Amino acid sequence: MSANDPFRKSRSTPTIVGTGLTALDVVIDDVSPEHQRLFAGGTCGNVMTIMAWLGWDAFPVARLEDDRAGQTILRDMRRWGVNTSLASLTPRATTPVVVERIKRKPSGESVHRFVWTCPGCGAWLPGYKAVVGSCVDTVTEAVPAADVYFFDRVSRAAVNLAKWYHENGSWVVFEPSANANPKQFREALQYVHVLKYSDERMNEMSGLTGTNRPLLQVETQGADGLRYRLASQRSKRAAWKSLPQCPAPSVLDTAGAGDWCTAGLVHLLQQLGRPDSAKLTQINVEEALRFGQSLAAWTCQFAGPRGGMYKQSAELIQAEVNHILFGHEMDVTGLRSGRVRRSTEIECVSAMCTGPNVRAAREPVEQR
Repeated sequence: MSANDPFRKSRSTPTIVGTGLTALDVVIDDVSPEHQRLFAGGTCGNVMTIMAWLGWDAFPVARLEDDRAGQTILRDMRRWGVNTSLASLTPRATTPVVVERIKRKPSGESVHRFVWTCPGCGAWLPGYKAVVGSCVDTVTEAVPAADVYFFDRVSRAAVNLAKWYHENGSWVVFEPSANANPKQFREALQYVHVLKYSDERMNEMSGLTGTNRPLLQVETQGADGLRYRLASQRSKRAAWKSLPQCPAPSVLDTAGAGDWCTAGLVHLLQQLGRPDSAKLTQINVEEALRFGQSLAAWTCQFAGPRGGMYKQSAELIQAEVNHILFGHEMDVTGLRSGRVRRSTEIECVSAMCTGPNVRAAREPVEQR
C-alpha cells in the first residue's frame, strides 16, 4: 500500500465480483440546468463501475433484461471498462430503476430523495430481483478466483458466492443496504471480512452480528465521519475508533458517497494481500478509510452518485482527491474537465408505463 499515491495500481490487475443492486439511476436535478440524466447505478453497480475506473477487472452479477433501462446500464458500464458478461444472467428480470430528485431548500442547501415511481407516468418502477441459486456455478466457472467479492443484499446465491470466494482466498465485503432475512444474514457473516453500514442501521446490525465479528467493521456517520473496529487475532472484541469526515470542496449531492468510500477502502485493502495473511494495523486501515472518505468528499460536488466521473478527467479527479486527502497544492494546468452530451429524448423510465409522456435526458460522456 502506498500512502503517498493511493491511486497506484497493483502490479497485476485485481479482480472484483459483485452482486446486489445494479439499477438505472435517473437523476432529476432541479438545481442545475442539466435537469435529468441517466447513469448505471445501484450500490453494486456503482461500486463495480468505480472499481473499473480505478483499474480493476470488475464483474457485476445481475439479471438485467434487454430493455431500454438494461441497455443503458450496460452501455454506460462498458464505457468505463466494466466486464458485463455476468450482468444479464437467466432468468432475466425487468431492470430495476431508481429515481433520485435533487432540490434546493430556501436556505440554499441541496437535498436529495429517492422516488420509486416513474416521473413521467407515475407507475411503480421495477425493483431488485436477486440472482437465482442456479447461477452460482455460472459465476464461479467464469471467475473462479477473485481478489474481492462484494455484495449488498443477501440471497441464497449471494451467500453461496460469499462462501465460495471466502474459501478461495478472496476478501469478502458486505455492505447491507436493505432489510435482510435474519437467518441468511447471519449465515453470510461467517464469510465476511469487511462489514460496512450506515449508523441508521446500527441497531439492526448489533442484533444480527452476534458472535460473527468480521475482521473490519465500519459504521459511517454522515457529517460526523465514521467509526471502525478492527478485530485482533486474540479477540474479536475491539474498541471503536473514530475518524472525522474529510471536508468536501462543496456539497451538491451526497448520494453515492458511501459507494465511493467503499471503493477506496477496497482498493487499498487488497494491496495488503489475502485476508488470511494480510497484516491489518490501525495505520494501514486508516489509510484505506481516509482514501475512501476523500473520494466520498470529492463526489459530493456533483449531481448523481457518479456524476463527477463525467465532469472531470481522471487526472483532475486524482488531483482534487489528493488535495482533499493530503492538502497538496493543485496544479490543474492542462487537466481537462468533462462535458455533457446534448439532450436526447427518452420514453418514460418505467417498463410498465401507462402514458406517452416523453422526458428529456442527458446520457453523460466519460473523460479518459
